[in-house]
Amino acid sequence: MKRLCILVCFVAAAMSSVMGFAENALLDIWSVDPLVKVFRDTLFVPDTRAEDHAARGETATFQLVIRTKGSLDTLTVGVSSFVHEAGDSMATPVKLRFVGYVNVDRPMQKPCADQLRQPPADYPDVLLERETIAFGAAGAQPVWITLPVPTNATPGLYTASARITARSGTAESVTEFPLTLTVYPVTVDKSRLWVTNWFVQHWPHMNIHPEPESEEYYALLRRYARNMAEHRQNVALISPLALTQFGVNEAGELTFDFSRFDRWVRLFQEEGVIGRIEGGHIGGRMGDWLSAFGASTRVVREGAVVSEQAAPDSEIAKTFYSRFFPALVAHLKEQGWLECYLQHLADEPIAENLDSYRALAALARDYAPELKIVEANHSKDLTGAIDVWVPQLNYLHEAYAYYRERQAAGNEVWFYTCVFPQGEYANRFIEQPLIKTRLLHWINFAYGVTGYLHWGYNHWTADSPVTHTTRPHGGPPYLPAGDPWVVYPGADGPLDSIRFEAMRDGIADHELLSRLAEKDPEAAQEVVSRHILDFDKYDTDVERFRATRVALLQALSREVE
Repeated sequence: MKRLCILVCFVAAAMSSVMGFAENALLDIWSVDPLVKVFRDTLFVPDTRAEDHAARGETATFQLVIRTKGSLDTLTVGVSSFVHEAGDSMATPVKLRFVGYVNVDRPMQKPCADQLRQPPADYPDVLLERETIAFGAAGAQPVWITLPVPTNATPGLYTASARITARSGTAESVTEFPLTLTVYPVTVDKSRLWVTNWFVQHWPHMNIHPEPESEEYYALLRRYARNMAEHRQNVALISPLALTQFGVNEAGELTFDFSRFDRWVRLFQEEGVIGRIEGGHIGGRMGDWLSAFGASTRVVREGAVVSEQAAPDSEIAKTFYSRFFPALVAHLKEQGWLECYLQHLADEPIAENLDSYRALAALARDYAPELKIVEANHSKDLTGAIDVWVPQLNYLHEAYAYYRERQAAGNEVWFYTCVFPQGEYANRFIEQPLIKTRLLHWINFAYGVTGYLHWGYNHWTADSPVTHTTRPHGGPPYLPAGDPWVVYPGADGPLDSIRFEAMRDGIADHELLSRLAEKDPEAAQEVVSRHILDFDKYDTDVERFRATRVALLQALSREVE
């Protein structure tokens, strides 16, 4: 009886906590800002909270950190419905996941000054979809709680309760932890920022082996597309060259069947990804990094279709693209996709291969002048060859005046990150503070750059991406941890990362800033300037960032009123 009384009293005390902290004999519980990466040996996190502030259409996020005082047989967490102060429950279900740890075995070539830990070290990143988890020893375990806020949610204060059940032998503890959410009368639906993370379509590369073109294959593909849409990605890399089925007619000429390409596009459209289609590259380097680009072609040899790489100005290339490009354009028009279609030529042109890139562009301009050319580029010396410029963030920084000129001339400008830039630039490396990943899209807004590209959505190899986060790249330099992927392979589809969650929220931030700019451009720039001081200088204080977010939501709410 005495034991029961102690437990009841403890639960009541936890429910009344205003400091985001509770403890009992088996564990301590903290409410920690989701922008804070929590390590296994974290003892104290001063920035604690048990609340979130969100617009309608955003995803509210909470992070509870459970520190065990010894081994646990099981730890189970459940969350009640969020109930409005007027009594109505939020219609969407709460999603709960455990934060998993991945090994970073070596640092970036140029680590940032605010690197969280010196590798080798285990970092929090993957979100594990498990009902329970066990502990072999004392340590911290973050719990990730997300709630998609409906676009028609009633504004106001919502409350919920997380129920944490811990068992160790015959001992059991049950703790209730309060969560509060303030929903504002502002709605974020579709995003105007163009965002793409390149999806690799070769399942064996991902250590997944459904039968090609099987229903299992497309069901799995659909789950990946849905995941992209849930994280506000609205551009999909889908290659007509790779997906077209080529044949030979009676005259010995190539034929084009776009049905597989169509199925991919429609699937991604149905899941809400496609605002635009990135047509995959038609060329690539013919040797090392400095070598010229070749054009990927299909030719008929002895009655069979074979792939050949040829110089862009060769007769082989001209013969193929004089037929393929017009057929593709006609098909895109027929399907109503031409206006949202962008065409890649060859990735990351540099000074040493600009002539061959211009030759590739000439193929596109000659045989498909209707197509807009998009490219991740290292050089600005391609005026007339590119319509949607995507410089690496550091190159955007160095040549910002030039890219503003391109915008004034009617071109689009995005930016991308990948292996570089490193150092103090924002990126989505695992070693960096998570807020730097979120601020990527504040950079988009601050500098009027309308899109973001990253090559690594799911480019892991057969090696476990949990234990091998720095992947070799054909020799030095190796790829920094987290660069090739932002999701992990699950049994039935992708497992999210906390980095992908931060990107999603940053895209929503961009839309909120854009909404404010429509009403008060100076106010919007003042808000963003609190955290984006320069291309590579930021205020990353999490507490100040949260205050800025609330101020932004409040300003937009006044506009609604």
